[in-house]
Amino acid sequence: MRLRSPLTGVLALALTGAIAVPAVAAQGGIPGAPSAVASQSRVDQDVRFATYNASLNRFNAGDLLTHLNAGNQQARNLAEVIQRNNPDVLLVNEFDYVADGSAARAFRDTYLAVGQNGAAGVDYPYFYVAPVNTGVPSGFDLNNDGKVGGGDDAKGFGFFPGQYGMVVYSKFPIDTANVRTFQNFLWKDMPGALLPDNLSTPAANDWYSPEELAILPLSSKSHWDVPIQVDKNKTVHFLTAHPTPPSFDGPEDRNGKRNHDEIRLWADYVAGGKTASYIYDDNGTRGGLKAGSTFVIAGDYNADPLDGDSVNGAINQLLGNKRVNSTFTPASEGGAQAAARQGGANLKHKGNPAFDTADFADGAPGNLRVDMVLPSKGLPVRDGGVYWLTKENPLYDRLIGDWSPTRSGNEWGGNGFPTSDHKLVWIDVNLPHKR
Repeated sequence: MRLRSPLTGVLALALTGAIAVPAVAAQGGIPGAPSAVASQSRVDQDVRFATYNASLNRFNAGDLLTHLNAGNQQARNLAEVIQRNNPDVLLVNEFDYVADGSAARAFRDTYLAVGQNGAAGVDYPYFYVAPVNTGVPSGFDLNNDGKVGGGDDAKGFGFFPGQYGMVVYSKFPIDTANVRTFQNFLWKDMPGALLPDNLSTPAANDWYSPEELAILPLSSKSHWDVPIQVDKNKTVHFLTAHPTPPSFDGPEDRNGKRNHDEIRLWADYVAGGKTASYIYDDNGTRGGLKAGSTFVIAGDYNADPLDGDSVNGAINQLLGNKRVNSTFTPASEGGAQAAARQGGANLKHKGNPAFDTADFADGAPGNLRVDMVLPSKGLPVRDGGVYWLTKENPLYDRLIGDWSPTRSGNEWGGNGFPTSDHKLVWIDVNLPHKR
């Protein structure tokens, strides 16, 4: 989400022939049926995981599907970015949720599977979508402005249910029967939660009333544990989320604190054992990952380790986690070039601009590293990068571009770029797989 206003914001050895399609998605999710395009095989290469906040959100319910069915230039550009990076497992953030999976299917079949501007089409036989909290009315005045209703009073900021949702695409089968979602986990049920404080009262942590806390989820969208079956004997838990931006609030820092605790949920979840014993999923199953599980954490976490407005140390709950391999940092030449060219807040940043993943407003907060793909400890990273091209690249204007108000309309997701203000981030990890 571009921080200008609240409105902006694998290795696959695929088998030919019949592919079994899961009949029921876990906990309300929609598994994607195999598409008609033959799967692409990349034998003897590593498994590529990626995350991309694609800004495929729209201002009105149903608009995304309408645009995808009519033909949309932003979607074509986004598909080309994905094709040129060719991830095997991909999380797309800010993709409006449609309950029957038709939007996710349309983007896959009409855009991703069709070659764009010389890039080869890419096939994802499986996808997963499920409900999110954005735009779901809470029935309460959550921002304490004296009125009930509107995007800021939803369970997660949004103007209609499902806005800013997400979708997972995979060349490998998704074990939908064992997907765990955490859409309904209540913020108050996290021990030591950073609940915001109403500074005008003597009570502590009382921004939200007891009645509001009884219905307020921690996750502003959702947290998903999506098991990817990279081989018949190997599963990788793809842990996906999109915590709220730590902005658009007041001195109570309700969004910053929620962002911190949304990140903490995954930190505790991968720690497992007693640390994760308080966590319950949407089926009521308690606890975190089993010891020894392999995972990749992915998503737009809206928290930079050194710069921006997030609570100090928020993303370091993952980067410094003993179960996470954070020794490799994806980078780009384009990010470093953009920071120097755009100036503003970027000139005062502490972080290496080559690690930036999002092109945010130059006055504040500047470009940040907020999009993460983090494997579990012991999972070797062979390569990785941020798809942020330099301005001299002939693909720059179409696939990266500079912000322009002429692209602020609904058909562009309101983000002002030819694709998105965020860049695709990928890593290649070495996993045993069937050959």
